[in-house]
Amino acid sequence: MTPPDAPHNRWSDLDRPPLNVTALRRGLLRPDALWSELEVVETTGSTNSDLAERARSGGLAEGTVLVAEEQTAGRGRLERSWTAPPRSGLFFSVYLEPGDVPVERWGWVPLLAGVAAATGLAKSAGVDTALKWPNDLLVTVEGEERKAGGILGEFAGAGIVVGLGINVSLRADELPAPTAGSLALAGAVSTDRETLLRAVLRSLEHWYGEWKAADGDASASGLQAAYTAGCATLDRTVRAELPGGNSLVGQAVAIDGDGRLVLSTEGGLQQPVSAGDIVHLRGAAGGLT
Repeated sequence: MTPPDAPHNRWSDLDRPPLNVTALRRGLLRPDALWSELEVVETTGSTNSDLAERARSGGLAEGTVLVAEEQTAGRGRLERSWTAPPRSGLFFSVYLEPGDVPVERWGWVPLLAGVAAATGLAKSAGVDTALKWPNDLLVTVEGEERKAGGILGEFAGAGIVVGLGINVSLRADELPAPTAGSLALAGAVSTDRETLLRAVLRSLEHWYGEWKAADGDASASGLQAAYTAGCATLDRTVRAELPGGNSLVGQAVAIDGDGRLVLSTEGGLQQPVSAGDIVHLRGAAGGLT
């Protein structure tokens, strides 16, 4: 811990050491690996915006990873902000070029990143991480589901940029909202960010490879089944707040082959939702989630 008489410096929290970029590169950048370049910056507005701009300018290699120790203008879905203390989480984006995979299947990439993050964090942090469709990572803190991470994908250049923000060591008094959580608050066995980042990127490399080998077929690659198994939204009554201001209430019954959430409405109709903000109204134990 920082000595009590030390001058205040938001970068001097000894519980939050900086990432070792040399060690990360040594562990991730192999000749046969997906990851081709890895950069760690002290601070930036948004890693997604930075990589997207570079992709649109051309010359960005597939497998480029950009990590920030701090994001000052991180973005979630619907242009929501994502901020956290320096070195308190993992804030990074990757650039992927699915190539021959039909573009209409690229919408699975952010969902794929969710499966990869949940899988990697379960192994490295020992935390059961669930997926809230379409892009949230949930952990359990004191018996309640809390959002500990989010995923944002956007087309850029010849590929897609996928950004992940994961709260790692945030303390209770640092949470941006009562519904937020962190791996530390969920009882993680490790909050070493290098270990966690390596695990998530290796898991992402695995799932991306399986999905590409199946020509983007989520069923054949096992991705659809994996997402369904880890999705906390299924079997709940939810409200989908749709683009344009409309909403739809129903029971979430499936993730279809296009990655859409299928709702069973009161009229007995099954309605697929391709985009929207999802509110968990009732879970297995009842109550608002």
